Order: sequence, then structure tokens, then C-alpha cells
Amino acid sequence: MFKKLVAIEPVSLIPSAEKELYSHAFEVIMHPDIPSNDDEVAARIGDADAVLLSYTSRITRYALEKCPNVKYIGMCCSLYSPESANVDIRYAEQRGITVTGIRDYGDEGVVEYVVSELIHCLHGFDQEPWDGMAREITGLKAGIIGLGKSGGMIADALSFFGADIAYFSRSEKKEATAKGYRFLPLVELLAQCEVVCCCLNKNTVLLHEAEFEQLGDKKILFNTGLSPAWDETPFLKWIVGDNRCFCDTQGALGGEHLLKHPNVRCMQISTGRTRQAFIRLSEKVLANISEYNRRNDIL
Repeated sequence: MFKKLVAIEPVSLIPSAEKELYSHAFEVIMHPDIPSNDDEVAARIGDADAVLLSYTSRITRYALEKCPNVKYIGMCCSLYSPESANVDIRYAEQRGITVTGIRDYGDEGVVEYVVSELIHCLHGFDQEPWDGMAREITGLKAGIIGLGKSGGMIADALSFFGADIAYFSRSEKKEATAKGYRFLPLVELLAQCEVVCCCLNKNTVLLHEAEFEQLGDKKILFNTGLSPAWDETPFLKWIVGDNRCFCDTQGALGGEHLLKHPNVRCMQISTGRTRQAFIRLSEKVLANISEYNRRNDIL
């Protein structure tokens, strides 16, 4: 067991999972609010050997240098790469600290959000129909940028409704080709598709001025990532045309100053934060802790 486990901020575990944490440590401290700076992060960690955090705080090298006992950091949020993580994983590796994260716990809610907003836009529910007359997803040319788990699920959902799916990713995926999805260079996808969904890792920017020129006018752009998939200057130029942009959170959109733009619809809600997502998150966080303990013969 860990000697002391500290959650430096609320980590969205369901009650039964939070209760189970006490079977993995002699002492458990769950902080109810978000630390304001690195010094407060370090103070909350203190002499703990295990730490939990969500996506709203960061654990930097500066904080970790003040906490020599840390052996394990559990990210109760997505971990895709050291570069996009809110923990200094490179420094943690130097110290021999194990950092775990989770993936694929809120994708279902995001898929439902994209389908819902797209149907409202095309049919004209509570707004003017996109084409002036209600239409279906059937036959819609839809492009997915980033065919990971969530991107793949969005592609499958739109395909179910009859959309013609194209995608851009680091490489062609055999399973996608088998489903009839077309692998296209980014500029071709942008030019050909009426609806484009960006499903990229945090801080990944692929849409610059040249890409927006290829995207052109009368297009619908979704961003389901945690940060903008575009440079703001060409985005601002593009969005003033006959175009629409949909994001669930302000972070995905890029800033508060864009919220009231007439061609932007931002829910300001993380659509992946559902009851089922919290259950999946809790199960994966506990599984990571159990696996760490098993490998290190703590239990």
C-alpha cells in the first residue's frame, strides 16, 4: 500500500471508487478545490508517495522538486503524450516516478454531441436550416481529421446515418479502408468535405492560413479536442463568411472573445462528462493504481 495518497484537486471519481482508494493507502487526502499555483501544488503533495490530479491543474518540475517522496502520479484525465500532458513526465521519468493516465472514457458523449448539433444545423431545429431546407446526413461529405478512438467513433456514427466519410491521419488505417472511408491528404479533405471534424490531441494545430483557404466557404467545422486545432488569425478571417463552427468548450474554441460570434456555437460544457464517463474514468484510475501496486509488489 502507499503510505500517503493525495488528490491535489477534485478528480471526479464516483463514491464507490473514492472509497476504494482507502484500500490502497494508509492515509488518503482528497482536496475539494483547485490549487492556485505551483507552490500550493507542492504544499498539498507534501510527503505523499502517491498523487492524483485531474485536467484542471498541473504538476511541474518545480513542484516535484519540492516533493522527494513521490513515486506514483495518477492522472485522472486523458494522457496522449508527454508534450500534451499536464504533468512534467520527462522530469518524472528522470526521477523514476511512474505517471499513468487514462483514455477513451468520455468519447460516447462527444459523439452524441456532434451528431446532435449536426442534425439541428441541417434540419433547422431552433435555427434556420443550413441549406434553407431541411436535409439529412445521408450523402453528406464529412471529413475527420485525426482518426483515433473518438474520431473513429464519430466517423462510424456519421457513416451509420449515410455520410460519405473521408479522413486524414498520420497514416492510412486498414480498418477504416475496409469500412469504405477514404484516406485523403489534408488539403484535399478540406476542399472536398462540407463538414469537417477535428479530433486531435491537445495543442495539436493543423489548420493554418493555407488550410483555411482550401476549406473555403459554406462549410461546417467541429472541434472536439481540448484546444483549438487552428491558428486564430486565419480562423477569424474564415468564420466571418457563410460558415459555422461548433465546439463544446471554450478551451476548444480558443477564448471568451469568440463566444458571441454569430457563426460560432459553443456549449461551454464538456460533452464527454457524463454519468457513464465518470464510471469508466473511475474504473480506469483504480485499474492503473492496482496494476502499479501489482508490478511493484506493494499489495
